[in-house]
Amino acid sequence: MNPVELRGVCYAYGTGDLRRPVLRDVDLTVGAGEIVLLTGPSGSGKTTLLTLIGALRAMQEGSARVLGEELTGASEATRVRLRRRIGFIFQNHNLLGFLTARQNVAMALEQDSALDERARLARAGELLAAVGLGGHEDRVPAKLSGGQRQRVSVARALAADPGLVLADEPTAALDKASGHEVVKLLRDLAKSRGVPILLVTHDPRILDIADRIVAMEDGRIVNADEVVG
Repeated sequence: MNPVELRGVCYAYGTGDLRRPVLRDVDLTVGAGEIVLLTGPSGSGKTTLLTLIGALRAMQEGSARVLGEELTGASEATRVRLRRRIGFIFQNHNLLGFLTARQNVAMALEQDSALDERARLARAGELLAAVGLGGHEDRVPAKLSGGQRQRVSVARALAADPGLVLADEPTAALDKASGHEVVKLLRDLAKSRGVPILLVTHDPRILDIADRIVAMEDGRIVNADEVVG
């Protein structure tokens, strides 16, 4: 079974005369360890699709099976449980400014009752070292560069050993060098751990990391067959 299997997914905002379809009959499969980029113009439905796969909003039509869970008709409790198995990386980092890098990453481990606070902080330090931030663990986000903050968000996404990583424009606010460093970390994760990554991007600089590029337009997938490298 693939980590992500979508069939006939449709989604609309609003009701009645204000109803606006944003996804139309979307089929998509993401395999283990696969890096899939979602591209397309603004308003094509990429981020909405990502949030449905991430169980951040409820399904309306079609089937979405993610990490073995069927999301159509799923309860809120099921969706919360699934979200804990997914690593999320966002364009604007979503770090808490009053916490250190180590504390931001450790927060992702709070659901693990087997770890006490000392163990969570130790694990967070190991993850930060793994993404190249050894020696920066006790800095707050304001004392880190944009690329370093995004590395913290990558470490946080990896903290709970996710079965899937979803990234929404993770390089949009970064310069070329920092952007390449972040996507290289993601590529190494996918290949070394077999973790699939679905990444929304407008950034042409990172297309070479993909196994497959899925182009969307007007809520539909218009090309899902391009294989890179």
